[in-house]
Amino acid sequence: MDFGPNKRESWKNVLTLAYQSLGVVYGDLSTSPLYVYKSAFAEDIHHSETNEEIYGVLSFVFWTLTLMPLLKYVFIVLKADDNGEGGTFALYSLLCRHARLCSLPNCQLADEELSEYQKDGISSISKSFLGSSLKSTLEKHKLLQRLLLVLALIGTCMVIGDGVLTPAISVFSAVSGFELSMSKEQHRYVEVPAACAILVFLFALQHYGTNRVGFLFAPVVITWLLCISAIGIYNICEWNPHVYQALSPYYMYKFLKKTQKKGWMSLGGILLCITGSEAMFADLGHFSQLSIKVAFTFVVYPSLILAYMGQAAYLSKHHINETDYRIGFYVSVPEKIRWPVLVIAILAAVVGSQSIITGTFSIIKQCSALGCFPKIKIIHTSSKIHGQIYIPQINWTLMLLCLAVTIGFRDTKRMGNASGLAVITVMLVTTCLMSLVIVLCWHKSVLLAVFFLFFFGSIEALYFSASLMKFLEGAWVPIALALIFSVIMYVWHYGTLKKYEFDVQNKVSINWLLALGPTLGIVRVRGIGLIHTELVSGIPAIFSHFVTNLLAFHQVVVFLCIKSVPVPHVSPGERFLVGRVGPKGYRLYRCIARYGYRDIHKDDIEFEKDLTCSIAEFIRWW
Repeated sequence: MDFGPNKRESWKNVLTLAYQSLGVVYGDLSTSPLYVYKSAFAEDIHHSETNEEIYGVLSFVFWTLTLMPLLKYVFIVLKADDNGEGGTFALYSLLCRHARLCSLPNCQLADEELSEYQKDGISSISKSFLGSSLKSTLEKHKLLQRLLLVLALIGTCMVIGDGVLTPAISVFSAVSGFELSMSKEQHRYVEVPAACAILVFLFALQHYGTNRVGFLFAPVVITWLLCISAIGIYNICEWNPHVYQALSPYYMYKFLKKTQKKGWMSLGGILLCITGSEAMFADLGHFSQLSIKVAFTFVVYPSLILAYMGQAAYLSKHHINETDYRIGFYVSVPEKIRWPVLVIAILAAVVGSQSIITGTFSIIKQCSALGCFPKIKIIHTSSKIHGQIYIPQINWTLMLLCLAVTIGFRDTKRMGNASGLAVITVMLVTTCLMSLVIVLCWHKSVLLAVFFLFFFGSIEALYFSASLMKFLEGAWVPIALALIFSVIMYVWHYGTLKKYEFDVQNKVSINWLLALGPTLGIVRVRGIGLIHTELVSGIPAIFSHFVTNLLAFHQVVVFLCIKSVPVPHVSPGERFLVGRVGPKGYRLYRCIARYGYRDIHKDDIEFEKDLTCSIAEFIRWW
């Protein structure tokens, strides 16, 4: 009789998380109706009396939303979590553990005894011959390991590029509603300054953390989704109740047959309907698989489909308009509610931008933890809610780049071209990494992985080629940003490896230490001396300088190594790995503090307390 309440409670938790995820995960995806049709019809194709173009675009939007976010992410990719965490680096970390690839220089066998490793059920024996061959090939060839790292870095850098482009296009598209209430000349002087002011305000709020205003996020997105759903239903009933027929794939064929190359190039605008889909996977650590699936399947997906169908229904009956804005979102909004919808759209755009900005902070923290980004100041904005961080340097850099894109492009067409390429590149990288996860982590058939890669990869390659054709019309921006950040990351990672190799080559031999005797040839005074080192074994060269040049040193010496391991979290009980260096009388110890790439580093006082307790416990037992 006790099973029922527990089950109801679990569903209550799922629904609560699903409600919260609407504000954090789906803000970006929910605002895509603001600019999809406008971007698709920007230049390549035109809205004709036959409606073949608008029906074709609607069919592409429907099937793209169905196959990519719903089928690929909800039913497949979300299952490839790294102990509850998601995102590009989570997939890479998962592959590193299962294929025994060491992305960090100071990996140890003892790390594999962590409980996070054990949760994976990692087996060194693959169930298929091809799977085990692929695994051994990756382990043997350093070049393939570097290519895998570069692939992960490209995906990560495109996410950072998306952090620049998404706020720009979302806010700019939201304020474009002013275009229907003023002349084109007046609108030109209002749109860009208004968008820039909102962007500056958005980035200026970041240091407060999302926990201060986070409770507003879900209501704003829900209000927005209800709003576009209601407008969609109204437009369908009022203008074209038979628009549902355009959901047939046959209209995609008719669309491409009529428009040919121009229709293919317009796919770069159509793919914007799935911008923000990657957030479902990237933000998995804050929620649960089931809550994200429930929110998308039963709320976000139907709302978006109704919104796009409603816009298509309206446009199918309105072909001639005296303005140049006949394809925009706001033209399909009834005039009486246009201003309230504009306000809600701006709020939804800010929420959507907020989620991608905090996501960018999170992924840069992961890169830094795994030795692929310079060490930067990270501020935790909430002591209670995991993962809410603020990085000042990155925040202001993103703001300046956002403003530069907004002022430089001044239209959704080129912003859409840039954002589309960033979005589809991240999805391509996820598809490639997922195909490896299917074989190496899930131990499934290679044929299944090839089918996954071919099916989703071919769809994404089609969109990618269309986006790449717009290189000179804005698509160069994410490529340039990705190139800059990739070079920074790869050079930093390479430098980290070389520095560690240098430290290993110059470490002091244990024979030198033994020859000095227990006193080390100097006066040992009371206290504990900490010597920071990257080495997980051996004595760092700097210690020989201390002994040679100092007259006295602490009675207890601890070689402290703070390192990251390729798992999202390390439990407090497994944090410290303590060992003795040399004979017992020398009082030399090594302590390795291990952190996952999503862990929060403790403050100095708490860290010192835990460190001292761990060493004292080791001395007591050993």
